[in-house]
Amino acid sequence: MIKNNKQHHVYNIFEYILFFFGYAGIGYLYETILEVIIYRWGFSNRGVLFGPWLPIYGVGGIVFVLLWYRLIRNKPIKKKLLLIPAVFLLTMATATFLELLTSYILEWTMGSWPWQTYIDYDFNFQGRIALSPSIRFGLGGVLFLYFVQPFFEKIVKKIGRRKTKIIAGVLLLLILLDMIYSFIAA
Repeated sequence: MIKNNKQHHVYNIFEYILFFFGYAGIGYLYETILEVIIYRWGFSNRGVLFGPWLPIYGVGGIVFVLLWYRLIRNKPIKKKLLLIPAVFLLTMATATFLELLTSYILEWTMGSWPWQTYIDYDFNFQGRIALSPSIRFGLGGVLFLYFVQPFFEKIVKKIGRRKTKIIAGVLLLLILLDMIYSFIAA
């Protein structure tokens, strides 16, 4: 269960697992919409795994929750609104750092990273990070922390502890099988 008081909140590991998959799934949808509808490149799997999830978005969402959500959680609306620029910059910087780090890890483990198209952006670093996606990640971070995370909290609370554990276990098994399949097939 989510434990609340005015100053502190603690999620259990199973809730974090559900949050991770929620954000990884949203990332997959976001990338698919960009690729198919916005850029009209046609569909291709933008991730390194087979399933409909992009773990970098799941990790990013969890990092946002751990580092920055406390800045706005349970705050009055006026204070939340005043913090939007700070949350934007913090999540933009965090996501950009995670993307850079992940590009090096993927290159080391798999030989490349999926977003090498960043080389086409005017402001990029080695095709690993670029200003335009970083700005989108900052905007996404604000949306996630102000709207999506509170929504996810309500859903997880309604699911209950026992069902949360079962769902988290099934999702972990699925991603483990996906990782084995994806790395063997690569």
